[in-house]
Amino acid sequence: MTTSSAAATFTALQVMQDAPVIPVIVLHDVAHAVPMARALVAGGIRMLEVTLRTPQALACMEAIAKEVPDAVVGAGTVRSPADAAAAAKAGARFAVSPGYTSTVGQACRDHGLSLLPGVASGSEIMMAQEDGYTELKFFPAMQAGGPAMLKAWSGPFFDVRFCPTGGVTATNAHDFLSLPNVACVGGSWLVPADALAQGDWARIVALAREATQLPR
Repeated sequence: MTTSSAAATFTALQVMQDAPVIPVIVLHDVAHAVPMARALVAGGIRMLEVTLRTPQALACMEAIAKEVPDAVVGAGTVRSPADAAAAAKAGARFAVSPGYTSTVGQACRDHGLSLLPGVASGSEIMMAQEDGYTELKFFPAMQAGGPAMLKAWSGPFFDVRFCPTGGVTATNAHDFLSLPNVACVGGSWLVPADALAQGDWARIVALAREATQLPR
């Protein structure tokens, strides 16, 4: 796809299939947002999950959405309808939640946000499926059973695609990506805290390029 985020609407599956890794980003300084996003895009990663874990997160999303048109901004750690509304207002195009409730799902629909709901059990998968979600975030992936759990789910939930997040690293990402029910992984290693602090954008470009080469 070459359409910019300003004009495009992306389904959850398109978000997942764009690259092998969705970076899970924690930003404490708005000044880092735009150069970081440009570095990730330069490395071939454009679906950017900026987590709502800091007071600066929404301002960072807004800056990226306005100044880096080739990036597709997503909001992570969406836990309430208010989070969904604020993320959409800041320019987010998709949302990622650590768990799932029907109210969060409906809020994301109301605001035009594709949602990757977080699940860690069969019951949670079934609840998300009842509301029409078949592309899900498996979280926390390593703590909740890792690749073995996803293999077990591939039978009863053959029609679900997952984005494992939580404990996923450059070292073990292939273990997940090799599974047929995994579309991508989420990981924080693409945006290390020390690289942000030092403004080492070249390192982030390199990490993004490496991530795009992960087989799946």
